[in-house]
Parts: sequence; C-alpha cells; structure tokens
Amino acid sequence: MTTTPTPGAGLTRVPVGIAGFDDLSMGGLSERRTTVVVGTAGSGKTVFAVQFLIEGIRQFGQPGVLATFEETPQDIAANVAGFGWDLQALGRDGRLAVVDGSQAATEEVITIGDFDFEGLIARIESAVRKVNAKRVAVDALGALLPLMTDPTMVRRELRRVIAAFREMGVTTLLTLERREEYGPVARFEVEDFVADNVIVLRNPLHGEKRRRTIEILKLSGCPHHKGEYPFTIEPRTGVNIIPLSAVELSKEAPSERLTLGSPELDAMCGGGLHRDSLVLVSGGTGTGKTLMATHFAHAAITHGEPALYVSLEESSGQLIRTARSWGMDLEPSVGDGRLTILAQYPERMGLEDLLVQLRLEIERLRPTRIVIDSLTALERNATVKSFREFVVGLVSTLKSSETAGMFTHTAPVVAPLESVTETHISTIADAIMLLRYVEIEGNVRRAALLLKMRGSWHDTQIHEYHIDDTGMRMGEPLRGMSGILGGTQLYSTYTGASAQPPVPPVRRPADPDG
Repeated sequence: MTTTPTPGAGLTRVPVGIAGFDDLSMGGLSERRTTVVVGTAGSGKTVFAVQFLIEGIRQFGQPGVLATFEETPQDIAANVAGFGWDLQALGRDGRLAVVDGSQAATEEVITIGDFDFEGLIARIESAVRKVNAKRVAVDALGALLPLMTDPTMVRRELRRVIAAFREMGVTTLLTLERREEYGPVARFEVEDFVADNVIVLRNPLHGEKRRRTIEILKLSGCPHHKGEYPFTIEPRTGVNIIPLSAVELSKEAPSERLTLGSPELDAMCGGGLHRDSLVLVSGGTGTGKTLMATHFAHAAITHGEPALYVSLEESSGQLIRTARSWGMDLEPSVGDGRLTILAQYPERMGLEDLLVQLRLEIERLRPTRIVIDSLTALERNATVKSFREFVVGLVSTLKSSETAGMFTHTAPVVAPLESVTETHISTIADAIMLLRYVEIEGNVRRAALLLKMRGSWHDTQIHEYHIDDTGMRMGEPLRGMSGILGGTQLYSTYTGASAQPPVPPVRRPADPDG
C-alpha cells in the first residue's frame, strides 16, 4: 500500500479504496486517526464502514476489525453478502475479526452502573492484536451514547475511545446516527468536535426520490474538496462516489476520425468525427434523431468495433425492428456482443445510479462509441443540479476512455426554445446537429444544420434530407431561404433540393424516429 505524506502537516494519508473517495479527500484519510461518519437512517453508514474494511483487505492487504453495537454480526454479514463480501470467510482466513457488542451494552449497565467504554475498548484491542489489524470500523456506536447522562460524559468517553485507537496504531471509522439531514451534525452536538475527521452522509427526499450525497465536513490537517457530492450504492461494487470537483481537463486529444455512418454527414463534418468527440443531435419528434444515432452505432459494428446503445424510451426489440426497416440489421451484432443495447426507463433509477452503471459498462465493454437516446427522457425526473452533475460525470468518463458519444435531445417541433439539455450540453458538446421541420412550397420537409464542430472545418449550410428504407439521405443545401432555425422561414427564390432532379417518393417506415 502506498501512503502519501500531507505537505506541511506531518500527516500520512491512507488511501481508503472506495470508488471516488480518495479523489474527494485528495489522498485518503490520515493514518492512525479517527473519522466519524454520521447520517440518518438509510444513508449508507454501515455499508461505508464495512467497505472501508473490505477495500483495506482486498486492495492493500490490511487486516481489519469490525465492532457492531446495534445489528448482530450475522445480520451485517447477510446484508453485505449481496456485494460479494464474505465476512465469515475473511474471518476464517484471519484477515477480519468481529466484536459483537450488540448485547454488551445492557449487560455492562446492569453490572457496573455508570456506563463507560473501558470494557469494550479492551475487547476491540484484543481483536486488533489477534489479526494484526490496521483498520477498525465501529458501527452504530451511537446506540450506546444514550446510556450516558450528559454531553460532558459523552465527550469524555469519546475522547477516551479515540485516544485508545490512536494508541493501537489503527485507522478508525466510527458511525453515528443523526436526526435530521441538515440539522446538528450529531445527536449530542459534541461528537464532531472530538473526532479528527467528520464525514456526513445524507439521503434527502427530492420530489418523489431520495438522492444520496457525501460531504467531508472536517479532515484535520489535510486539504480536501468542499461541499456535497452525489454517491450511490451499486449492487455489485458498493459505495460509488462521483467527485465532480476532481474532474480534470488534462486528457490529450486524438486526431483520428470516425465515420458517422453516412458519407454525406462525414463530408459535412470535414471528414468525420474525432475519436473522443461528443455529438448532440437535437430535433423534434420524427425528425430522425434515433435514425442518426442508429447509423452512428451501426458504423462501429460494421468496422468490427464494440458499441453501447442506451435506449431510454423504447425496448431493444423495438429498436432492432425499427432499424431493420431502415436497412440495418442489428440483431446479429447483439448476438455476438459487438452491440450492447441497454434499454430501460429513466424512472427506474436515479441519475447517480445510471452514471455508475454506465461507467461500469464502459469499463467492461470498452466500446468505441456510445449512444444516449435520449437525454430529454432524463430531464423528467431530475433537478437542474443533478442533471448537470450527470452530464459532467458522463462526459469526463467518455473523454478519459476516448469513447465517441452521440446524445439525442427532443426539441419543440415549432420555434425551438432552449432546454435544460441544451443549456448544459451545448458548451460541452464537440458537435451539435440540428434537425428541423421546414415548410417548402406547401410541403413539410426536413432540414439539417451542423451548428458546431469543435476543432475542425465544417459545412455551415442547411441541407434538406430524406428518410427512406435505406436510412437517412442528405440532399443539397437550401439556398435562398432564411429563418429556418427560428421556425419562421422565409424565401425569395428557392433553389434547394426541389430545383434538382425530382426525388423519388419517400417510403417512410412507421414512426421513423422511434
């Protein structure tokens, strides 16, 4: 295990190993110090404490001790087994010792009258020596604090506990309950003053959903990122923190280009997209956003590259059926693993959970391209802050893995207005493609404009395009017209696609945009 001295502080940092925490804390926790983790019921305190021990054993070869004062060790072992953490096996291997204090409180109060922690400290110290522990997690110590008569006694006993752990030479987590998400830090309002470090876990209700956040309130003698950051408890990996403040714009930009799946679109982009480009496709219902996204994904699998398609408004079967009507058979690619379709309604999970899931899928599949269809679906149950955090977190993941991305967004059909998606994506996206309905000579037609293409020449003309059973066909520029972007187009002498040889009748499949 690598420990890092904190400049000027004389303290050594111990990496915790929980995803995102070491970035948030700028190096981990201070070695041989005690950290209090506080939170309301359901905020994730026990999972955080157990994972602190698990990652110490798994990543850094540090044995640990778990002391529990509310739930029995058997209950905790059963609760965390779903994460793949076998506490009993670690105990048999001599890497984890468990102190059961769930019954000790009542027995000691009856025996000695005025309660103190001396007997419990002795039991924990014995367990530390038994396995040569470097980490200790004490879960629900707050269950014993009400047995004390006043805050002065609480302060005195907590100081004794913290001093004892420092003497043992272990890095320690203590979990304590609090009554309110944004009220006093702890029940007796002295716990945070006694501890070296304080971490606050919250699980407030936003609308109809709860959203977990973590805040490092105090990290004595060590710099750390300030404020609340979202986290989720993922069924396979446990606590995953999303430290947006640690995202850096330091990745080198590759010059290699990728095809969008259409020679005409590639020409409009000056030869295709850069490998790490992010494209926002914005348009009204039926303008062909899903078709363009399907072309984009199909181009990857045609070249033997893996692709991930995230469909938030239709099933994988419906997407495959619709793509087939455009002349693209996705089913064989799904069968051999080149194309992974992740189809689910966004209401099933919070944005933090979806972001962690996408990160895990990207790490597992290593796709060269990803499609999110559509971001508009995510707006329905998101706050502006959580949506922004999701976008920044996803974009940073795609940039670091050099994965090209295409995000679709549904705009109003007439006179498009700025939306949450466009507000937070337009400045981050490397390219923006607008798909619009236009009225030409009494007929409703479709027009496309590449509004933005970062770091490359691109076509700035508005092109008419057609959708048929071969997909999307880009036509000639619409000349002599104005006001198309604002939805109030005017034209004097129209010299666009209708001035060219007649276009064959368009055979439109049902619901061309999915």
